[in-house]
Amino acid sequence: MRRECFFGLALIVSCVFWAASMLSPIEAGSKALAGQPRHARKSQARQQPPTVSCVPATLGGIGPAAGVSPGVVNARSAVLMEVSTGKILFEQNADQLIAPASLTKIMSLYLVFEALRQGRIHLSDQVFISKDAWRTGGSRMFLQVGTRVPLEQIIEGISIVSGNDACVAAAEYLSGSTATFVDAMNVEAQKLGMTHTRFLTVDGLPADGQLTTAGDMAILDRAFIQTFPEALKYTSTKEFKFNNIDQYNRNRLLFQYPDIDGLKTGYVAAGGYHLSATAYRNGMRLLALVMGADSPAIRAKEALKLLNYGYSNFTSVKPFEKNQPVAKVAIWKGQKDEVRLYPAKEASFLILQNQKNLLKWEIDAPADISAPVAANLPIGKIVFTVSGKPERTIDLVSRENVALGSWFKRSRQSIEMSVQTFSWKWLSWLVGGLAIFVILLLLVTGRKSSRI
Repeated sequence: MRRECFFGLALIVSCVFWAASMLSPIEAGSKALAGQPRHARKSQARQQPPTVSCVPATLGGIGPAAGVSPGVVNARSAVLMEVSTGKILFEQNADQLIAPASLTKIMSLYLVFEALRQGRIHLSDQVFISKDAWRTGGSRMFLQVGTRVPLEQIIEGISIVSGNDACVAAAEYLSGSTATFVDAMNVEAQKLGMTHTRFLTVDGLPADGQLTTAGDMAILDRAFIQTFPEALKYTSTKEFKFNNIDQYNRNRLLFQYPDIDGLKTGYVAAGGYHLSATAYRNGMRLLALVMGADSPAIRAKEALKLLNYGYSNFTSVKPFEKNQPVAKVAIWKGQKDEVRLYPAKEASFLILQNQKNLLKWEIDAPADISAPVAANLPIGKIVFTVSGKPERTIDLVSRENVALGSWFKRSRQSIEMSVQTFSWKWLSWLVGGLAIFVILLLLVTGRKSSRI
């Protein structure tokens, strides 16, 4: 009787484990897990990523090719750029060589602000005014020979009243001579990618062979604005008083439109009237370059036309606030249990106004990773799409290093990982096989006993 009960019990156990091996709901998951560590698996958020309506950064056919245009600009060349992305919204003869005139001073200011940032010079430094600086012609801030002037006032003289004497004084103070300073200007121009530009003077006064293009100047102006945004405090100042002489900013647009805060004017007979104008409105900074206009009024009118065109037809969106994490991942065997993920670069997107709400994004990140974690290395990514088409991909990174945790924590979590990745299907087959073996063994032994 006992043997029959034991036989029945073994039969039931074998059937249960056989059924579990065939119908186990874990089976579907075990296929995805087989041969993979836990940190390689993706979260459910990846399978069903959140989507939010927003705006894309780069678009094919933007500007005139997309059917919108400001028309012909009344100047030799022109460029309209969205500064955060560097996207060109409009261009006209952007590679035509032309004398830069006082737009050259943006490069001089660039080198001055770079030296300030490096701590090699300071705003309070007293700049000695040489005879060469004092007698420089053209637009001036009226420096007096043999005097010393605070560097910040020299910067104001360059930025506000386009002082050629101030440019020479700054170059001599920074590099010892204008020739050495010009060499540094050309080196920096090449670094920035201004392949069509050659500087021969620090202030833009005429010189044979001193040439640039609207495209190159847009590159320089964008770099200047992004690298030294504090410089806009000077380029947006409307008036300047020095040596009891009142002067006004040459950029007349500053007096008419509060959104405009720079950047530089210029004139030389060989090139005509130039204007580099930048404005910030509705979270978007635009830069308009007009070169070779016939008068100051025309350059201002055409630059304003470009800016109005840009703001009327395009919009820029930053999907995430600066320093905002967009995802979290758990950390195994680390000193911390989780880490936040941030976009590796700024996600600024530019799109036509009539294409709003077409941008969506999907966050693709693992549910967890194993320590150690190195800062600024890709852990996940964000894929941006417009009308369902991939537009841009940005890596997600941690901003901190996470070292290995204690030996006890690593050992405990290693066991947890082993348990979670164990294949229950094979356990079911093994137990079911053993149960069947026991049943057969009981049958055989039962027959022998009955014969005896």
